[in-house]
Amino acid sequence: MSVSVRTTSSKGPRTVTSKSIITKCRGGSTIFPQKAYSMYGGGLGGSTRISSSSLQSRIGGYGGGYSGGYGGGYGGGYGGGYGGGYGGGYGGGFGGGFGAGILPGGCVVKDFQLNEKATMQNLNDRLASYLEKVRSLEAANAILERQIREYYEKKGPIAQRDYSHYWNTIKDLKDKIKNATIHNANILLQIDNSKLAHNSKSVVMRQCVESDIANLRRLLDQTILARADLEMQIKGLEEELAFMKKNHQEELAALRSQLTGTVNVEVDAAPQQDLNKVLEEVRAHYENIIQKHRREQEDWFKDKTAGLNKEVAHSTEIIQTSRSQVTELRNTLQSLEIELQSQLSMKAALENSLLETEARYSSMLAGYQNQINMLEAELAQLRASIEQQGRDYALLLDIKARLEQEIATYRSLLENQDINMDYVILSCGFITISGGSQSSGGSHIITSGGSQSSGGSHIIKTGGPTIQIKQTTSTSHRTY
Repeated sequence: MSVSVRTTSSKGPRTVTSKSIITKCRGGSTIFPQKAYSMYGGGLGGSTRISSSSLQSRIGGYGGGYSGGYGGGYGGGYGGGYGGGYGGGYGGGFGGGFGAGILPGGCVVKDFQLNEKATMQNLNDRLASYLEKVRSLEAANAILERQIREYYEKKGPIAQRDYSHYWNTIKDLKDKIKNATIHNANILLQIDNSKLAHNSKSVVMRQCVESDIANLRRLLDQTILARADLEMQIKGLEEELAFMKKNHQEELAALRSQLTGTVNVEVDAAPQQDLNKVLEEVRAHYENIIQKHRREQEDWFKDKTAGLNKEVAHSTEIIQTSRSQVTELRNTLQSLEIELQSQLSMKAALENSLLETEARYSSMLAGYQNQINMLEAELAQLRASIEQQGRDYALLLDIKARLEQEIATYRSLLENQDINMDYVILSCGFITISGGSQSSGGSHIITSGGSQSSGGSHIIKTGGPTIQIKQTTSTSHRTY
């Protein structure tokens, strides 16, 4: 049976799982298999929730379940030793880990039933104390929040600091960072170029050494072949010398055999010659011939050897000269390759800067072109507006001229009408004008015994009936 105990405390949640085994009572009965418990507990005042699925699981599960719960809360020692007694702590813990050694044959159900009520009471007390502590902490937290809020309300808004004098420093630091970045980039580029040059130099040196080794091997092969050729020539000369010695020995033997033969000749002649002397002469003659041939062969061998040595020395000088030329050419090639790499890197950097400059100026040119287009559109609108205003002005001038002409016409008509009216009034014999005349508002009032005028009408009063002459001005309204 496994019991999962989850404790929640200030140190964070942790899960303790204890195991127990199914034990048999002394009477032969078997305890029902316990079901899994879900215990959520917190050591030192933490909340605990115990759920069980049946009475049988509660009875058989408190040994490992509650002991595991307190084991999670207090670190394992308190729960295993004292949480549920020896029946619960060691029945579940040591029963599963070390076998049923502590209580090997005893039935622990009664102990579980006796300790259940006390354990639940203890858990409830701890839960109540934990809840009370939580409430007190919440109240203290609320008080602190209220005090903080009152403090800030009393203190008032915090004045905004002026950081404008830091902008120059920030700008200088940014410029320094940018310059340092560029300097570091240049240093990295130089390091890369140095590494590339070093690698290329190492490769060139390796190739040079390998080519020198190959040339030396070829020269060694040629020397070995020349030595073998000379040895073969020496061997041929030695064979020739041996052959000549053999021929000489054979000739000497033949002569000796001829000399040692018995010849009985009776000659009545001069006295006989000394044969030993003749043999000595022949021997000396052939020895002279042999020495002559030996000297000739030695001279020829020395001449050949000297010629070969001269050829070898000349070839060695040519090889050394060629090697020095090859080394110089390789150094020149290496320097040219390094210069080429630096030029290529510089070209790439310049191309990148050119692309960046082209992009920047193209964006600036596009912005200027947009501004030009906007200004051209505004200029076209202004030109259209000016043309429209010119047309409106010409039309207004035309209207003004026509209105002035109409006003002049109306004025002339009014003057003619006034003249005619005065003529009509004066030509009538029943009107006598006496007293004075007053004018007000541009009207003419002719009275007899007093007169007054108002508006733009002519009121003529006499002793008899009143004559009122109204001046009517027609106004034409035009809409443009």
